[in-house]
Amino acid sequence: KPIGVKPNDLQKVALDNYQFDTALDLLERDIVGGRYVMRQALAKSLKPKLKRKGATETQQALLILAGDRKGTIKLVTTNFDSVFDNAAKKLGMSVLPTYTAPMLPVPKKTKLNWLVYLHGKLPKNYDEASLNRLVITSGDFGLAYLTERWASRFVSELLRNYIVCFVGYSLNDPVMKYMMDAIAADRMLGENTPQAWAFADSDPSDIEDTKVKWKAKGVNPIIYEKTAGHSLLHQTLHAWAKTYQHRVSGKQNIVISNALAKPSGSTQQDNFVGRMLWALSDPSGEPAKTFADYNPAPSLEWLFKAFLDDRYEHKDLQIFGVNANEKDDDKLVFNFVNRHTP
Repeated sequence: KPIGVKPNDLQKVALDNYQFDTALDLLERDIVGGRYVMRQALAKSLKPKLKRKGATETQQALLILAGDRKGTIKLVTTNFDSVFDNAAKKLGMSVLPTYTAPMLPVPKKTKLNWLVYLHGKLPKNYDEASLNRLVITSGDFGLAYLTERWASRFVSELLRNYIVCFVGYSLNDPVMKYMMDAIAADRMLGENTPQAWAFADSDPSDIEDTKVKWKAKGVNPIIYEKTAGHSLLHQTLHAWAKTYQHRVSGKQNIVISNALAKPSGSTQQDNFVGRMLWALSDPSGEPAKTFADYNPAPSLEWLFKAFLDDRYEHKDLQIFGVNANEKDDDKLVFNFVNRHTP
């Protein structure tokens, strides 16, 4: 709409197949003024509405969750806007080093903070040169991930050194395609990469199919129910960040909130038993002490329905500080009480 052009048949096919990078590539070839005109229109449409209520709430949550226990932040975004910069200021992070494509840091384990704009960032006063650096079209992706390979090198190194969680991506997203191709290439060369995770929406009837499709990409999905505007994802991130920010006391609040509930009432949509066991496994022992001292005493159901339930597998060993073998033991099952120690 901003450039007053209707998509032609070829562009419609790309749009119908969710190949937006291809559609934009075709568009900038066809219109008068080409690349610069298309990118100017895109820059205007991507301008964030920062005065809206809660405009940066989710970005603030992600910045909190991107910090480790020592407060070191590692966050990578493929967004072009500056919402994360505004969110950082609201959190009092006055100096948060940012890196913009193609000038990216080496993603080794380090105590340094970084906020990486993997596909470029829109400056306040953009010109043709800065717009050309944005990775938007299929041609841009080809350069960044296949020809010049600076993006694929960064992603490969990132996934070798960190457990990565993707937020806000779909299976059809071209970003996921190029990133997963980079992971697959590494694994073909015998590289071992930590498990990658992704929040993934699904209709209740399609959950198993969604899991299979994500796992085929080499990513472990965290499923949430599909709703308008991904409201459940946003609510989850806000609640998770609040708990994480308060560290041990956040886990104690989970214990206090659920101690008198009966574990049999836990559901896939509201898995309060899973949250409770996560809180109780804190190595400080403080949440467990809160549970033990709770008055009135919690139901014995917690012992028989939760603590002795063989809900854990090989991939869950890390929750309890156990260094697991790289090869999965698909026969391993254990519970909260009867389990391996570090």
